[in-house]
Amino acid sequence: MNALSVTLDDIVAAHRLLRDRNPLVQCLTNTVSVQFVANALLAAGAAPAMVDNPEEAAGFAEIADAVLVNLGTPTAAQVESSRLASAAARAAGKPWVLDPVGAGGLPWRTQVAVELLANRPSVIRANASEVMGLAGAEGGSRGVDSSAHVADSVDAARSLLDRAEVVAASGEVDHIFAQGSTVKIGGGSALLQRVTATGCALGALTAAYCSVSPSALIGAVAAHAHVAVASEIAARSTSRPGTFAAAFLDGLDAVDESALQELVRLD
Repeated sequence: MNALSVTLDDIVAAHRLLRDRNPLVQCLTNTVSVQFVANALLAAGAAPAMVDNPEEAAGFAEIADAVLVNLGTPTAAQVESSRLASAAARAAGKPWVLDPVGAGGLPWRTQVAVELLANRPSVIRANASEVMGLAGAEGGSRGVDSSAHVADSVDAARSLLDRAEVVAASGEVDHIFAQGSTVKIGGGSALLQRVTATGCALGALTAAYCSVSPSALIGAVAAHAHVAVASEIAARSTSRPGTFAAAFLDGLDAVDESALQELVRLD
């Protein structure tokens, strides 16, 4: 065990702080996910603010406790807002999370994601293909398709740690990397893959947890644990994606210390 290892007690403490402090998260997210992300933050114990225009992005980042930049449906205006908000968050010492949706597959958004790394995100939260695409973009690669497994992205994730504090690669078992440390979170429900915006919600919740945690690593691990446990709770009541979407929001609200103690699978 090294100094950056994360314990179940760390996760429980972060969850308690999230509920106590109700952090305000500025979400520059994609149009498909806006309502779901806002509701997920509210259910988990945080507060959303969907401020994504260039005129207000930087100023609000200074007010917010954390910032999410999600590149799912980027427009020129939202990209400019993302540059401004991430720079302002860094200058103000606020955590910000980059979700580089589609990195490696589409050249323009990949270049945008690479440029945003200059503002050093607290966490890059992505699937394995996006992690590999983002790392490959810096070396001129075209990226990979969406079939990549988390184990395939280990080297790519570690290569990004000179540009971000933490890289979180989501998959059947989530891998969360920091300098000198790798934490794995198992569990969760396969139904997460059948409902849009659950990954976007995870990015927003990661930002929220980072704002109340002593390190970005603990924040990222706690967020992934919260989502995994919430999805398991939701899957107890349904096996269909439509009802799972609502049950997942209820699950985010239902997660408590007892559920974390029982269901978190930490390695």
